[in-house]
Amino acid sequence: MSTKLLLCDCAGSQPLNAEEIASACGAECTKVHTALCTRELELAAALMQDGDAIIACGQEQDTFQALAEELNVEAPGFVDLRDRAGWSEQGADATPKMAALAAEAILPQPVTPSVDVFSEGTCLIIGPGEIAFRLADRLSDTLAVTVLVTDETEPMSRAFDVVRGRIKALSGALGGFTLQLDAFQQLEPGGRGAFSWADSKDKARSACDIVLDLTAGTPFVQAPAKREGYLRADPKDALAVERLAFEAAQLVGTFEKPLYVRMEETLCAHSRAEKVACTNCLDICPTGAITPAGEHVEIDPMICAGCGECAAVCPSTAITYEDPPVSALLSRLHILARTYRRAGGTAPRLLVHDAHGAEMIRLAARFGRGLPADVIPLELNVISGFGHAEMLAALAHGFARVDVLLAPTTERDALDRELTLAQAIAAPNALGLVDEADPDVMSDILYTQDVPKPLPDPVLPLGNRRQIARLAAQALNPGIEAPLPLPENAPYGAIAVNTDACTLCLSCVSLCPSGALIDNPDRPQLNFQQDACLQCGLCKGICPEDAIALVPQFDLSDAALSQQVLNEEEPFACVECGALFGVKSTVERIMEKLSGTHPMFATSDKARMIQMCDNCRVNAQFQQQDNPFQSNPKPRVVTTEDYFSKRKDH
Repeated sequence: MSTKLLLCDCAGSQPLNAEEIASACGAECTKVHTALCTRELELAAALMQDGDAIIACGQEQDTFQALAEELNVEAPGFVDLRDRAGWSEQGADATPKMAALAAEAILPQPVTPSVDVFSEGTCLIIGPGEIAFRLADRLSDTLAVTVLVTDETEPMSRAFDVVRGRIKALSGALGGFTLQLDAFQQLEPGGRGAFSWADSKDKARSACDIVLDLTAGTPFVQAPAKREGYLRADPKDALAVERLAFEAAQLVGTFEKPLYVRMEETLCAHSRAEKVACTNCLDICPTGAITPAGEHVEIDPMICAGCGECAAVCPSTAITYEDPPVSALLSRLHILARTYRRAGGTAPRLLVHDAHGAEMIRLAARFGRGLPADVIPLELNVISGFGHAEMLAALAHGFARVDVLLAPTTERDALDRELTLAQAIAAPNALGLVDEADPDVMSDILYTQDVPKPLPDPVLPLGNRRQIARLAAQALNPGIEAPLPLPENAPYGAIAVNTDACTLCLSCVSLCPSGALIDNPDRPQLNFQQDACLQCGLCKGICPEDAIALVPQFDLSDAALSQQVLNEEEPFACVECGALFGVKSTVERIMEKLSGTHPMFATSDKARMIQMCDNCRVNAQFQQQDNPFQSNPKPRVVTTEDYFSKRKDH
């Protein structure tokens, strides 16, 4: 059954060309209705009962979903053509964009993997007694409440538990908070008069599902607004405390926690042999969900808020974003650009935004100029993980320009860094950030932009983020021969080796996490494959001669895919068997420093062993009289003849 697109011109307020939209997006379109949500609701019901329907209306989703429940049919899909295209100063020219948006709505999207989180309602309230006790009284019928009182206020109720102490550490998230407390005291409920307190003790441990912080001080966790189950309010703000109580009461039951990112430990370049290299994700994670775990990092999925910044800055693709995965995002970019061109458009622009940006677009459409007809909006759950690979891929798909519409709460660290990198690879005027909270000003910026020409022959970059970036960069820089210089901390580049200082010890080869540095088993040689280099800096940090420097650049030629020799020397020939081993200059330098001076090499025979290969050196060692491995002679095997000889003697 083919998808049916239900069109409505919203009381005649937008122009719709059903035939052209259907032809370009490949969906069956109904005739253009005028009031599907009101006068023509019965007609909408009949069309929905046919199944597989997408309603071209974003405003009245609740109405149509309620209708689907009443009819006991599957809820339809939705695509907002009116606010994103029809209600525009250039609405008459918006048919290609409408077709593109309709085609994207038809495209199936993968389901983000998730895990169940269980909260039984064990709640810890931290704060001054007067406010905390009053809040605990309200919540004690719903939650299992414990108050960690921070002042000397005495409790008067046993409807909830009360303790004293100082929080030394708090970790976890909804359904799994753990605490360590010093100066911990429990309430002694017995006796007459005021309650007494047990003896104080340190390093007490506890756990709870929900934490309510009324201290008005420094939060006990990183990025408290992003930590599920951790709620804060100023105790002096009565309305905020009321809101806190309402939110806490909703946090009981089973919840679905998306697994936003996936970690492939074997690809991680965090460290080798206790030498730290890449710390990009550790430095940028706003919630503290990422921690070192030996040679790789680990991500706590319960703390992760899904901003995607770690995946954007990961040089090795060890961390990949799953909401949506990059392959699904590329499919959306492809269908938007291809359908726009198929419907007669020539140079589309892409506006990446989140839910806040979607509201700005709706306000601009209803009360202002709306979006230009060539600006195609792409809504994501979060935009902070839209990195250089995705930006370049959009340009490679045929978008003339890519802008990211920021929200007041957007994490900008990764976006700023990734934009700089993408601009160094592509044309700077083809990429940008729109940091504007006024819908009208946003529209004016987009209407007055200088729009460069799009790629004449779009390509479809596929693979992981490194492969996508390389394929897109090659398409955007045709015929380029010299490597593109990149900013510091770029994940692509070469290394420069000071051959005068390098001794070919190959420490860098043994620790290179990506295999970009390679030795030659047949001769003293240091080889390098630029395409594999992550610029993690481990080779630079481990080099005992300080002979390595990083060179951030992007070599788009085929030479970057093959090995090149960075340093090589003549091997030394064993003085005994002639086998090649080691580095001639190194052996000669050692001979010069040790021969005749070092106690272990005081004689010519001893010094000669330095010039031997491993096998010959072992043989020479065993033949020496002062062989340290020498033992007593092996006893002779006793034979039958020995027994007979012994008997004859007697």
